[in-house]
Amino acid sequence: MENNNEIISDLKGLISIVNDGKEGYESAAETTDSLELKGIFLKYAAERKIYELELKAHLATHGAESDNSEGGILGAIHRTWIDIKEALSSKEDVAILGAIETGEKAAIEKYDALLNHPSTHADHLELLTKQRTGIQDALTAITLLKNAKA
Repeated sequence: MENNNEIISDLKGLISIVNDGKEGYESAAETTDSLELKGIFLKYAAERKIYELELKAHLATHGAESDNSEGGILGAIHRTWIDIKEALSSKEDVAILGAIETGEKAAIEKYDALLNHPSTHADHLELLTKQRTGIQDALTAITLLKNAKA
């Protein structure tokens, strides 16, 4: 039972993290004047919504649910998506991209922490690995965009 509680807690933490990312991308899309970046940000926001739904579905298989559709306190501690607000106030694309980059790195750290416990998360390792890969791909693209605009 303790293992199931740990799984539930970990999955709820990931839901908060992906919702933080979704909110960050949505805010960035609203702020930037670049149509190119707006499209990219909305694409990644939609991707994070899919991750949220996948995690919630898996959470249900463990007898729990999450009504979290926004980021959470846990996410605020583990990531710096909150820094995006400062970047957004500047409206500078490089600052926005840098804040997103930092948030994505923090999300990857959270996924890595769970993936480093394969016995605890055995029944959803494939899902976590797929989502982590998607976040890494987004991070790579964001980093390339930031460097190109810097």
